[in-house]
Amino acid sequence: MTRTALIVGATGIQGSAIARQLADEGWTVLGLSRTPQPQEGVTPVAADLLDPASLASALQGLTPSHVFLTTWLRMPTEAENIRVNAAMIRNLFDALRPAGSLQHAALVTGLKHYLGPFEAYGQGRLPQTPFREDQGRLDVANFYYAQEDELFAAADRDGFGWSVHRPHTVIGQAVGNAMNMGTTLATYATLCRETGRPFRYPGSAAQWNGLTDMTDARQLAAQVIWAAGTPAARNQDFNIVNGDVFRWSWMWPRIAGWFGIEAEEFDGTPRPLEAQMQDDAPLWAEIAARERLAEPDLGRLASPWHTDADLGRPIEVVTDMSKSRRMGFTGYVATDQAFFDLFERLRQDRLIP
Repeated sequence: MTRTALIVGATGIQGSAIARQLADEGWTVLGLSRTPQPQEGVTPVAADLLDPASLASALQGLTPSHVFLTTWLRMPTEAENIRVNAAMIRNLFDALRPAGSLQHAALVTGLKHYLGPFEAYGQGRLPQTPFREDQGRLDVANFYYAQEDELFAAADRDGFGWSVHRPHTVIGQAVGNAMNMGTTLATYATLCRETGRPFRYPGSAAQWNGLTDMTDARQLAAQVIWAAGTPAARNQDFNIVNGDVFRWSWMWPRIAGWFGIEAEEFDGTPRPLEAQMQDDAPLWAEIAARERLAEPDLGRLASPWHTDADLGRPIEVVTDMSKSRRMGFTGYVATDQAFFDLFERLRQDRLIP
């Protein structure tokens, strides 16, 4: 099998993990992004998915056998989300069509497939948990559905296979990523340790007491690569989480313990991180200068709004993985260890002290 991968969004949390694993397995890896960054084992491709002419020029002469789509743009409204993100995928496959080399395309979306888009998140009649792939779509406009429809149309037209992967909140490293709970909690814990402020759980009682799960970026990478080489997985959609479940009432003190601080007892009152951290950028810059950290801009490390959205849900969220298990995917990661591995890497890379 020819193995040349084009990773769209190669510098993000998901894309960088996929790129790293593919390179380790001996694939030729092309990393497409608007502003490529050096990545070991990855050939950078600079292109704007919303500029068809420049995209066609950047991809001319390239013959990827597999595409891994891990990027999207957030717009002010869901109608704009749909228009822009659908166009990005349509433009990509139009630019790849002349080469005729594509065998498989994997699209990474997420649990907003079941929970609804930003404008209607967690509202209305939601499917029963654990979320399962056969529950289908909600009766609401959703840019994830628009992305899927562009993928399906291109696959039907050009004859390649596809897979769709739906992670829960992803644990992994990427600077400048808009949805990054792991690094957000690492910076928050560092600031609490620095100032003596209490390490306060920011979310809802439903999340504190209820069961949940998450997705290590390495687990996601393992599943998308597995699907690319498994005939039974062709033209299938999959949930992807770590394989364990936990309650934040158990996880929060464990995260605090890694940083050598105490977790404040949760009294049931949400205290969003966006408010807790709103004035912390200057302090982070001071810490970064003193500790010689690689990134002094707190805004490029932390995304409090996204962490607040996840931890503030009013419902329990757990995800079923039986479909891929039945087909032979056996990956597993303990979520507390996923956090600890990330924190250690952030420290090694001088992103936290």
